Amino acid sequence: MSADERAQMVGWQLRRRGIEDERVLAAMGRVPRELFVTPELQGLAYSDAALPIGGEQTISQPYMVALICEQLALHGSERVLDVGTGSGYQAAVLAELAGEVHTIERIPQLAEAARAHLAAAGYEDRVHLHIGDGTRGLPERAPFAAIAVAAATLEVPPALYDQLEPRGRLVVPVGGSDGQWLEVVVRTPEGPAVLRTVPCRFVPLVAGH
Repeated sequence: MSADERAQMVGWQLRRRGIEDERVLAAMGRVPRELFVTPELQGLAYSDAALPIGGEQTISQPYMVALICEQLALHGSERVLDVGTGSGYQAAVLAELAGEVHTIERIPQLAEAARAHLAAAGYEDRVHLHIGDGTRGLPERAPFAAIAVAAATLEVPPALYDQLEPRGRLVVPVGGSDGQWLEVVVRTPEGPAVLRTVPCRFVPLVAGH
């Protein structure tokens, strides 16, 4: 049934809402989202909603995962950083779209759960999971062609922008409790080029101490 539910999600939640990148649609149709939610919520895995995963964190709404991946404009060979692993679902989708995926999570318990989810779904060798402060990125693995952030920040963390390669893309929710926008930031010789896309709502991006 899950394959049918995935196909329905791709058709109704993604394609009809304007997701056009066929590689992203195919990736969303391949990743078994039910393996990235808690057992009691598996029946809601393909609902059009974010779901709690513990630690006051969520697995993002499928549309928002697809939109972030589409805005990264990946072709298949890129090195990508996923900030805020959460359940591991977005990292798995990115593994379908990029050549090398690194993901970073600050909550050790969530990171270990994500590691188990990725293994169950067959992505343990395709996603490199790190525990640490996502606002600092992964300078030892930089530069990245694309960086996806799954938590909202009042301003773009400078370390993440600095770890982009030239013309690299950073997709990040920017704003606070009064409103957020999903922004696409491109690294250019003149500095950050920012394109605002759509309103969104994410949990806050928390720096380590």
